Amino acid sequence: MRFKKIASLALLAGVITSSINSHAHRAWLLPASTTLSGESPWVGIDAAVSNDVFHADYHALGLGGVTVTGPKGESVEMHNQAEGKHRSIFDLNLTEEGTYKIAIAMAGLSASWETEDGERRRWPGRGQRPDPAKFDSEVPKEAKNLKVTQSSRRIETFVTAGAPSDDVLAATGVGLELVPVTHPNDLYQGEAAEFRFLIDGKPAKGVEVTILPGGMRYRSSQDAIEVKSDKKGLISVEWPIAGMYFIEAEYADDKAKKPATSRAGTYFATVEVLPQ
Repeated sequence: MRFKKIASLALLAGVITSSINSHAHRAWLLPASTTLSGESPWVGIDAAVSNDVFHADYHALGLGGVTVTGPKGESVEMHNQAEGKHRSIFDLNLTEEGTYKIAIAMAGLSASWETEDGERRRWPGRGQRPDPAKFDSEVPKEAKNLKVTQSSRRIETFVTAGAPSDDVLAATGVGLELVPVTHPNDLYQGEAAEFRFLIDGKPAKGVEVTILPGGMRYRSSQDAIEVKSDKKGLISVEWPIAGMYFIEAEYADDKAKKPATSRAGTYFATVEVLPQ
């Protein structure tokens, strides 16, 4: 079963807690800088779940599921890892020129149904980690009001040493993904950038995207930019000011493959917009 394969490959090790599912809380990876120069530069990354973006005020984001992919597709080591009360940190040594992707990705199945007595049941249970090998035995196929959802969640950021490269920007074909048309480390105030959203490798129409500039706690409003992807999955954004931005996207439809009856995806990313 394709979904078992997806779930078994997904990072379902409790990296993202159930609290992130609350709309008030956002999970993010924040590099100190996204464009670096010099020979073998270093960059620090903060990881947290918070109410205001980039202000660590809720709890640390676990690092167990973080993957770092280098310009040539190689796995890159994380140095000096530490987890505090409100944020986690680690350093990267960018020994190869080009663009690196830092990501946390999850994909798999969830289910809900009613028993003969009208009791609501869910799989996996609250606080439990889904075991794809147990899906067929633990989810009754003929249950009343059975709903099976194919879901995905992805958190990303990108950093570049020297000249940017494109290899790490390729889609994986699993869940909701952003594939940059404009390179994510080549964004400038006052210029428009294009991004394409895909769902399971195909253009995702109607993705609801909210883009928030950092520094929310110092403003009386969120100053959110809200856009929706077109039939090609494309959005266009013109950046009003320089700084770090948080991209949040959500998508859902009824085009999942069996045994799922629906699919849903969320995507979070941090990008840096530079002054002209």
